[in-house]
Amino acid sequence: MTSTVPALGTLTEEGSALQAVLLDMDGTLVDTEGFWWDVEVEVFASLGHTLDDSWRHVVVGGPMTRSAGFLIEATGADIGLAELTVLLNDGFEDRIDHALPLMPGAARLLAELSEYEIPTALVSASHRRIIDRVLTTLGPQHFALSVAGDEVPRTKPHPDPYLAAAAGLGVDPLRCAVVEDTVTGVTAAEAAGCHVVAVPSVGPITPAARRTVVPSLEVVDLTFLRGLMTEMR
Repeated sequence: MTSTVPALGTLTEEGSALQAVLLDMDGTLVDTEGFWWDVEVEVFASLGHTLDDSWRHVVVGGPMTRSAGFLIEATGADIGLAELTVLLNDGFEDRIDHALPLMPGAARLLAELSEYEIPTALVSASHRRIIDRVLTTLGPQHFALSVAGDEVPRTKPHPDPYLAAAAGLGVDPLRCAVVEDTVTGVTAAEAAGCHVVAVPSVGPITPAARRTVVPSLEVVDLTFLRGLMTEMR
């Protein structure tokens, strides 16, 4: 985990209950959920196995240990989890070295949060080696800290990553807005007590208490996020 946390006293408008914004990475800020599936298909093809497209909804958004473990069990592939993890990470890094498209609205949202000095964290189930590579495109200056899936005892769908991010920023999880794209991520954020903005990428997500579903990051800005907190007061 890396952290350069600015002083909280200068960060929010007077009367605003929003203390921080916690952002997922794959499928939320960068259009890479499809990359992971493509790499999984290619790796298992090299092992002599074809992945069923219906499995994509099972593996999306979760930790690599879960998705890779599921695929090993489902296919019966003769490969260990540690070896498969290396192959998947290598394949993904090769993909993002060639192209790393941002989701619509991502660059504008990050710039706005930075302009108004809102404490912002990147919270991903991806490993540190992947996060650091993606940060070079997103701009590390936009984030006070980042939390990787291999840096917490339990990653998404458990609340640990979001609780770690809130603690690192010195804020109350109840006053954090989380932006996520999968049910796995939403589950983690809600278990941490955060208010969630869901921007579904692969599977559907339904609205619920403390959960707002939007079609795109293009409708999410600082006014929108502060409004969510105001509604809770």
